[in-house]
Amino acid sequence: MRFQGILLICMFCFSFGDARSSPNVEVVRRLFGNDRGARYSNNVIEDAELDVPDLIRKYGYPVEVHHVSTPDGYILEMHRIPHGRYANNRPNSKKPVVFLMHGLLCSSADWVMTGPKLGLGYILAEEGYDVWMGNARGNYYSRRHISLNPDSFISTQFWKFSWDEIGNIDLPAMIDFSLRRSGQKKLHYIGHSQGSTAFFVMTSLRPEYNQKIISMQALAPVAYMGHNKNPLLLAIAPFAHELVTLASLIGIGEFLPNSRVFTWAGQTFCKDEVVFQPICSNILFLIGGWNEQQLNTTLLPVKFGHTPAGAAARQLAHYGQGIAGKEFRRYDHGSRLANRRAYGTSTPPKYDLSKVTAPVFLHYSDNDPLAEIEDVEILYRELGNPVGMFRVPLATFNHLDFLWAIDVRTLLYDTVIYYMKTMNEDA
Repeated sequence: MRFQGILLICMFCFSFGDARSSPNVEVVRRLFGNDRGARYSNNVIEDAELDVPDLIRKYGYPVEVHHVSTPDGYILEMHRIPHGRYANNRPNSKKPVVFLMHGLLCSSADWVMTGPKLGLGYILAEEGYDVWMGNARGNYYSRRHISLNPDSFISTQFWKFSWDEIGNIDLPAMIDFSLRRSGQKKLHYIGHSQGSTAFFVMTSLRPEYNQKIISMQALAPVAYMGHNKNPLLLAIAPFAHELVTLASLIGIGEFLPNSRVFTWAGQTFCKDEVVFQPICSNILFLIGGWNEQQLNTTLLPVKFGHTPAGAAARQLAHYGQGIAGKEFRRYDHGSRLANRRAYGTSTPPKYDLSKVTAPVFLHYSDNDPLAEIEDVEILYRELGNPVGMFRVPLATFNHLDFLWAIDVRTLLYDTVIYYMKTMNEDA
């Protein structure tokens, strides 16, 4: 509750605007419809309350829920849309597999919460893909372990991981399960933000997984962060380890868990015609960059109903270490002895990106404070087999627009799907 309270206080720290509806609210209302198989969200309050499987079922799509245990005991939940509703809708037909991985503080909800017309999970299913959506350890859907308690007041052992473990352990487990269940040998991978970071961790530390990737579509790719301009991350970067140590001492290992507080706040303060709605927009802009024209404010209650979805404090600290040190390295445990126990060296080793030999497509934008162009260029130069850098053709496109922009399909998703379809599974 501590972090939720802080964020709610922040919501009232920005200038108030006039009560207004979303600039596209009439379009949204016209297109939402009332049938259960609508192509757009038809009830934003309901969509904010539903878990991902029920959300997918609501819009008439097939869904499967799967669980996989990692070698270190975490129980991860994955969501699958095996085929489309309107097209490519034959059950049990073998389709190319695509695996979607969310970013920091997010979940598989990222790919479906905007509805069938704009949610990438639905779009890919209609395009003929077998869609698998992962959830990293510690988020709302993967908050389980065979022996550790995430809510323990005695120990924060459950939360002693960063995105290093997500890439090195979680991704291989989920990818192997997806391929085994689908009967395929390779898959396409799409990762947003931390979803791309974890991929680079996996394929550098476990290079054999490059052979299981047809293409990697990196949306807002994050590895190097030395040019980062996000004010929150810049403020905490020099104190990343100290903050994690302090949080652990007072029994906190989790950062911004999914909570009814956020769902309530989204429905109370962020819905259309409420005076506080611009404040909700400003919170997102402070995180991901300003782009008022592409933000569908009518869907804000849905976004705050599913996000944040929780993360370990170490995930945020690991990014802070990258900003402070301007390197893409493994997690720094804070002492030479601890690092030597973990890695055999007194300082965390760099990720060897030359070992990432899967075909990587880097989709970036001009207005992304979390994936600055200079950092994406460094990443591109170090990768073992980059296909290219692909700029989103809108100067104001920001970090969260890769998921939620009003025109995300024409600006980004159509391009991603085009390049996926040019790749040969046997390549």
